[in-house]
Amino acid sequence: MLSIYSMIVISRRTRNSVLVYSKLKLLITASVSTWSPLATAFNTRPGRKLNLSLIKDDAGLFGVPELRSHDGFYAMRERTVWETEKLISEACGPDRTRKMVEIFDELSDTLCKVADLAEFVRIAHPQAAHSQAAEDACVSISGIVERLNTHQELYCALRAIVDGGDKFPMSSLDQHVAQLFLFDFEQSGIHLPETERKRVVALNDSILQVGQRFIAGAVSPRAIPRDSLPQNLRQFFSVDGDQVLVTGLYADSPNAMVREAAYRIYLHPDKHQEYLLSEMLSSRHELAQLCGFPTFSHRALKASTAETPDTVNQFLDIMTQRLHKRAAVDFDVMKKLKAATNTGSTEEDLAPWDTPYYTHKVKRDWLQVGSTEFSPYFSLGTCMEGLNILTNSLYNISLISDELAPGEVWAPDVYKLAVFHEREGLLGHIYCDFYERPGKPNQDCHFTIRGGKELPDGSYQNPVVVLMLNLPTPCWSNPSLLTPSMVDNLFHEMGHAMHSMLARTRYQHVTGTRCSTDFAEVPSVLMEYFAADPRVVRTFAKHFQTQECMPEEMLVRLCASKHLFAASEMQVQVFYSALDQRYHGSHPLEGSTTSVLAELQKQYYGIPYVPNTAWQLRFSHLVGYGAKYYAYLLSRAVAAWIWQTYFEADPLNSFSGERYRQECLAHGGGKPARELVADFLGREVTPENLANSLINEIDSKNEHINRIRQ
Repeated sequence: MLSIYSMIVISRRTRNSVLVYSKLKLLITASVSTWSPLATAFNTRPGRKLNLSLIKDDAGLFGVPELRSHDGFYAMRERTVWETEKLISEACGPDRTRKMVEIFDELSDTLCKVADLAEFVRIAHPQAAHSQAAEDACVSISGIVERLNTHQELYCALRAIVDGGDKFPMSSLDQHVAQLFLFDFEQSGIHLPETERKRVVALNDSILQVGQRFIAGAVSPRAIPRDSLPQNLRQFFSVDGDQVLVTGLYADSPNAMVREAAYRIYLHPDKHQEYLLSEMLSSRHELAQLCGFPTFSHRALKASTAETPDTVNQFLDIMTQRLHKRAAVDFDVMKKLKAATNTGSTEEDLAPWDTPYYTHKVKRDWLQVGSTEFSPYFSLGTCMEGLNILTNSLYNISLISDELAPGEVWAPDVYKLAVFHEREGLLGHIYCDFYERPGKPNQDCHFTIRGGKELPDGSYQNPVVVLMLNLPTPCWSNPSLLTPSMVDNLFHEMGHAMHSMLARTRYQHVTGTRCSTDFAEVPSVLMEYFAADPRVVRTFAKHFQTQECMPEEMLVRLCASKHLFAASEMQVQVFYSALDQRYHGSHPLEGSTTSVLAELQKQYYGIPYVPNTAWQLRFSHLVGYGAKYYAYLLSRAVAAWIWQTYFEADPLNSFSGERYRQECLAHGGGKPARELVADFLGREVTPENLANSLINEIDSKNEHINRIRQ
């Protein structure tokens, strides 16, 4: 019933936010010749704050007093149980004094405040005691949610107001959020007869278990007998006794034989993985039909921007037709480069293991782009200052390095950002866990620790989020220096954070990134456009030692390189999306998952399928993004459309930024995504319009790259 998203907590408000903002803004603008306070803070690795009074003055994780020790999770769990029972009684009782949707949102918020916080601590905290206590809390909250999912009286109370209206007037927002709650409720089949409901529960459990096993197999090394690999290739792979271990595709190896060997070995068919994938797809299809959907794809796309699989497939087909010739031009360039590089070779066609290598080679040779050349201009502090300049220009927002209290964070090198608006004051906090460390998850991601929502007294529950990256730690007196791809990732994740900060929603159930999957990535992808625009990068790319701006010629080459071979790279994403849709469409499949792959690769991709390989068995996104992998492409299409309409002419335009905030970001998931996009862009969200935005972008960038080369 109640979706538990990513994380939440209570922060203290001990100062007048507007006064603090005014003072700190003076500090930011006080100096032109030196680094700003924000850049200085992030160019210096934070140290652990000494707590001389030990536990007594410890603020607790995220400022939560109960979490001065790991035992606090147990107290939080008990309080949550009591509050949950109270809210259930209110929802089901005859004397209800407020809207049903308000009660459900408070119920969801109560659970998320513990579950989301605990889930983050479980995976991020370096101390086993905290991690274990957090995991226990996650299990407990999951148990509560599971019980609520079968609470017939609670379900009937919600169903009644969705079908017949509440005794209190409901707005369109109330109706939309109530529908979302009802859909979440019915994920466990509570609306079905008991036999079918039990089958739904069993299928959900099976899908979870099988999916976890499939992911484990997807990332595991491939072991083959040492003697089966030619002698001249063994030196390139790890050897364990009589076996050779292949851990990936070795796409950056200059040795074509190594790339080919790694591809064929790593993607060799695996019967167990094939069984797990087939079992998961079959179970998902049965689950969808039990819940009244023709296919799992129909179920997954409910309340999305696309809304139906037909829309997705039309979009993918249009993209395929329009990308065909454009991608062929990219492949022809690579093919000629391959022929020139491998003189004497009789192999003329490109293979799947060639494209990543030659894409990298062209960037290096044509555009002379190498990460080490640019990194001195992208210290972490300068990049954060760039984000501050951008958000200030677009939204009148300043990012201010805030002081941490003892015990507030889980590691000594975490920063805390306060997000201030020029008129509205404090909007929320962003904890920045940016540096790599042993045991830390190797992923770049955004966690919601507490969602924003209106409170009964008229105030606002400010959001709290964590951004997690894996940047190199500062070395000696040097700050952390980022590669261009790291800069893109930083901007991408900050896009999610801004969505969380600026979504001033009434209900936390739809705050920030809690929206449809194919819209949730739009703000983050849009930020990548800013990170690739010379007019934006020029505002902050400065040498960490001299503060000299990046030379213009370097800047132009760098930004152009981000769009190289865009057509062929997009074509492979179309292929992946089509494969995901086919797997989650009509069942049973016509043949094995591998034969379906071979068929679709011929239709959607310009590089032929390699016999006796099974790439899909390494495609772990099929688990987490089942029937939704297209969301990356659709989000990029919407982001490109927004960029071209509002920001391409002037990326620092405050009028466009404010309109984007008010008409897009502010709603979170509180407005149907398709309606939100159509209203903001003034045109219907059709497959043709979505495809046009992406193709226009490719053509424009190709012309720009050709001008640079000439």
